[in-house]
Amino acid sequence: MNTVVRVSKNIVEKARIRSKVENRSLAGQIEYWVKIGKIAEENPDLSFAQIKEILIGLEQLENEAKSEYQFG
Repeated sequence: MNTVVRVSKNIVEKARIRSKVENRSLAGQIEYWVKIGKIAEENPDLSFAQIKEILIGLEQLENEAKSEYQFG
């Protein structure tokens, strides 16, 4: 279900630029930022790099690309 949300023009322009770099749709880029922000807010002890690695690991598990995690 889609919902219309008002977002500042400044945020939309920044998301539009970043979406092209990251090969995401504009909505996809904003959803990504929301997802990362929510995780960071719930886990203030994790760095952005750690959050990304966790998300990559979860995606690999879902797609059965399982391998032992190498720290560092």
